[in-house]
Amino acid sequence: MAAGRSRIPATKHSIERFTLENGLRVVLAPDRSAPVVGVAVIYDVGIRSEPEGRTGFAHLFEHLMFQGSENLEKLAHFRHVQGAGGTFNGSTHLDYTDYWETLPSNALERALFLEADRMRGPRLTEENLRNQVDVVKEEIRVNVLNRPYGGFPWLRLPPVLFDTFANAHDGYGSFDDLENARIADAIDFFDRYYACGNAVLAVGGDLDVAEATELIERHFGDVPARPAPVRPDFAEPDLAGERRESYVDRLAPLPAVAAAWRVPDPIDDFAGYLPYVVLAEVLTDGDASRLVERLVLRDRTVTSVGGYLGLMGDPFDVRDPTALVLQAHLPPGGGVEKVLQTVDEEIDRLATDGLDAEELARTQARMATHLLRETDAVLGRTLQMAVLEQQRGDPGLLGELPRLVGEVTGEQVRAAAATLRPQRRAAVEVVPGGGAR
Repeated sequence: MAAGRSRIPATKHSIERFTLENGLRVVLAPDRSAPVVGVAVIYDVGIRSEPEGRTGFAHLFEHLMFQGSENLEKLAHFRHVQGAGGTFNGSTHLDYTDYWETLPSNALERALFLEADRMRGPRLTEENLRNQVDVVKEEIRVNVLNRPYGGFPWLRLPPVLFDTFANAHDGYGSFDDLENARIADAIDFFDRYYACGNAVLAVGGDLDVAEATELIERHFGDVPARPAPVRPDFAEPDLAGERRESYVDRLAPLPAVAAAWRVPDPIDDFAGYLPYVVLAEVLTDGDASRLVERLVLRDRTVTSVGGYLGLMGDPFDVRDPTALVLQAHLPPGGGVEKVLQTVDEEIDRLATDGLDAEELARTQARMATHLLRETDAVLGRTLQMAVLEQQRGDPGLLGELPRLVGEVTGEQVRAAAATLRPQRRAAVEVVPGGGAR
């Protein structure tokens, strides 16, 4: 199906790409508009890659990467970045783990040294491992176990939607698996996944390309070469029938529901995937969107409703399999069956009648604005380019996304809606265990 002509222009970014002899891919994105640089290192390992019996290990290892490295003692990374006036962090996703710094541009070499030093090897000691196991367990208590709607829906939907361990397991990890982690496991995980050939370094902002290239070669060029591991096959078939589960959340005061449908491969079938990204926005973005207008403003059967692609909420940093997700919170006494029935009605109406040009154009304009806002800051731009290089070999796609979103036609969105049938749906219901009913 041919795409339409976009009324949204592409954004051009200056990009330089090269690969060091040890296999490290590098993306440079100079922008001299402000004296700030962003540095991001992306490793091609995430929640889906961790082995059975080691749930939560990808996230645990992210913590270990901040506990000192070959030439730096524990907490030195923190002091060096903050001492230069910078910020830093890392995060674990389904398909990758990222580490980043934002600093004044005159501190670029400091960030490169820090990242190269821990790429050579973090300090994997028994003390660091036990300490960080305790930190992660406390994080789970705070973010999941002792919080209303904790883990909803990103931890609760996958085991309903998927069958394989890679896609369905708890990415935060079980306490038993975390406590059973050993130094040998950490060393093996580092050797396997934290290789130069499995990483991308991106630097954006106020930089001179020739100078940055020389600094990168100086600090990363002698990191021992190790090839990328063979990426596991995460594929699994679509649902053959609707799947429903519910659970009691003892802290949740009100009911909630989330539903998901599988969508085309976001990497290998990007053209088939994009209409679903637009569809999620048509359904849920803003007061004029289909489900907000119907469920929140007219019927008042939910207090909020949202929709997005990817179980962790970013449509352009995930591999197959993934899903379009809708989630809603209900008022006291609200009925989940009624909500799901109304969702089906609105999706059917869209699949049958389509949407008019004004509705589509409004949605696409909002999406383009969001895309541009998210990548306006140097860090957002640098991180996204690193992921696009890692997963697609095309960091320049970042500037093309607004235009490509604008090329999606109303007929493509209608056809995407027609695939969201109840028999392809996985849904999970939160039953309130306390508070108002």
